[in-house]
Amino acid sequence: MEKYNILKDLVKFNTIKDKENDKIINYIENILKSIGFNTDYKGKYLIMSYGKNPTFGFLGHTDTVEYIDGWSTDPFTLTEKGDNLYGLGVCDMKSGIAAILDAILSIDLNKIENGIKLFFTYDEERGFEGIYSIIKRNEKFPDFMIFGEPTYNEILIGSKGLLECDLHFKGIKVHSSNPDKGKSANLNAIKFLSELEKFYIENIKNDVNDKFDIPYTTMNVGILKGGSAKNSIPAECYATLDFRVVKTEHIEEIEKMIETLSKKYDCNYEILERIKPFINDVDIKNNQKTANFLTEASVVNCKAKIILGTGPVTAHEVNEYIEKESYDKLVEQYKMIIEKYAWAIIVQKIFRIKKGE
Repeated sequence: MEKYNILKDLVKFNTIKDKENDKIINYIENILKSIGFNTDYKGKYLIMSYGKNPTFGFLGHTDTVEYIDGWSTDPFTLTEKGDNLYGLGVCDMKSGIAAILDAILSIDLNKIENGIKLFFTYDEERGFEGIYSIIKRNEKFPDFMIFGEPTYNEILIGSKGLLECDLHFKGIKVHSSNPDKGKSANLNAIKFLSELEKFYIENIKNDVNDKFDIPYTTMNVGILKGGSAKNSIPAECYATLDFRVVKTEHIEEIEKMIETLSKKYDCNYEILERIKPFINDVDIKNNQKTANFLTEASVVNCKAKIILGTGPVTAHEVNEYIEKESYDKLVEQYKMIIEKYAWAIIVQKIFRIKKGE
């Protein structure tokens, strides 16, 4: 377990909803300062750098989701069972942070020609507040960025976008025995969602992007609730929409339809999130894998970015775990990237590591 000491320490911090965020930030800062890194910014998030004009960067979030009942081990204790390591956030994504620290500690920084810049954010699991705070500061990101989300050691060169929306339908509450005097917010919601789904199927879903494993924009009604009694016409209904988008133009098309339907069905709506999909315009030896999930990579502007972390992907699961072999491999992948820097060479060599060549 000694080789996993940093990961062990990171798992100890309860960073659910950023609870012990200051403690984990201090821990990371102390490690990096001890080997010559400078603190560029420290608050709820941390930015540290080594050398001038960094061309390589890494970003990881320190927060985790809440844990639910059913764990067979202490979520805040890194537990070794056979070939696996268990703990809350060990996959998503404290292993990514630990691996970049272990990689940096194992190389000779004096031989690095260009600088390194590291970003440690918070609130990724709830609303991206950390990364948005960094962007608002007009922080400059290096040309090449790694995002340490779990990928089972596979390089992902793109990520779907996101459109999130809240819907609030208004009605008139009366007794159900006399519905003509009222107006059902629930029925308006049903009609709205039915028309929106029809529009989505006919105009959006079939407009695919084959660079994604799930090549079409997805639609989900995550929450739908309204009414207070079975014998009352409901005055209010609330719904949420979540679209994972494969093409930027889909965002505008869906928004226009939402606006049209909101006028028709007495609905107030709010766009909560609008994030474009991204795909690096690079050739990775016929390996063009992308993420169907959303990461902070989607909102960071730099020349090239990849998502690369441990696995298997057990994020948000009871008894979250990673394989020791995956962690060890990730440290070597990160080391190679830091030492080589050249984009095309990096990717080719990493794939040779993964395939055992």
